[in-house]
Amino acid sequence: MTGNVSVPIVIIGAGQAGLSVGFYLRRFELVAGRDFIIFDRGPSTGGAWQHRWQALQLGSAHRVNDLPGMKELGLSFDTADHTVPARDVVRDYYRDYEQHFELNVVRPVTVTSVVPLQSNLVVATSSPVFGDQKTDARMIVNATGTWGAPFVPHYPGASTFEGTQVHTATYVSSDAFEAQRVIVVGGGTSAIGFLLELEGVASELTWVARRPIDFSHTDELAEVTAVAAVMSQDRAARAGKALPSIVSGTGVPVTRRIAAGIDRGLLVARPMFSSIEPTGVRWSDGTFTEADAIVWASGFRPELRHLAPLKLREKAGGVSVTSGASWTDPRIFFAGYGPQASTVGANRAGRIIARQIMARL
Repeated sequence: MTGNVSVPIVIIGAGQAGLSVGFYLRRFELVAGRDFIIFDRGPSTGGAWQHRWQALQLGSAHRVNDLPGMKELGLSFDTADHTVPARDVVRDYYRDYEQHFELNVVRPVTVTSVVPLQSNLVVATSSPVFGDQKTDARMIVNATGTWGAPFVPHYPGASTFEGTQVHTATYVSSDAFEAQRVIVVGGGTSAIGFLLELEGVASELTWVARRPIDFSHTDELAEVTAVAAVMSQDRAARAGKALPSIVSGTGVPVTRRIAAGIDRGLLVARPMFSSIEPTGVRWSDGTFTEADAIVWASGFRPELRHLAPLKLREKAGGVSVTSGASWTDPRIFFAGYGPQASTVGANRAGRIIARQIMARL
């Protein structure tokens, strides 16, 4: 990739959503590099999975659905090795997928802005390999997900804490917390995964969450709540509101490992502390718990900063999206946003968005 170029479609992000859109565009006989370009800022394949922590395995994470057409390669996450790090499995599968379907992802490239210019859009990019460049496009598919926008809620005194603070996005392994007093913040599967990994490594563990943990013990209940959560996300996206937390609508499915953690008293969450002090946290009743580290498993927000020049954000705090298309600017599509955030949702979005793009070409 050299010099400034012009292409009908730019896809930003090569995670599950971006690759899904690319797959369906190839099914319409579009050619990567000529008809569309996929930019990805990651140094390797795998989307956000390449950045996840070493101990995370496929069996302990949310289910990863196969990308469309993956069967052609004889690959499936259902039969993948669950004893190796999930990030390695996803990286290798996505690498083979990109090569097989000739998606020609351009990386590492960070999209810094998308600016309207008459009927076209100018995509500004920065790369340690290709330098700063600009690409003219007729349509943009934003598939950046959320990993690049970690969310840490504000609590008084956080800046005074003398210990270590890490977020899910920067957590590497439990080794960094050996013999430390650790507070884990969050009500989802990442927080639970950290607690299970830190057990026996940290000297003390405290789990806190902003709302009571809703453990889901049956598959039937999990399916009903998952549908309700997706509908909630869809309503928010259509209305241009900030997206609600998925786990707040689905609850936490109880695996055997989680059930064992509950039985031995590890997975019992306290209500949130009221403030943070240099050596620990203060609770609402005035009591104090000393801590060496705080792990924020507090989630992420959609990464949309590069789209700011397009002025898509609504007063309600989000962007208005229906069936993957922006209501504000018909040239902009969102893959993996809101109700499409799951791997199966991203696959469906890829097909729907590709069809809409073909109708506009």
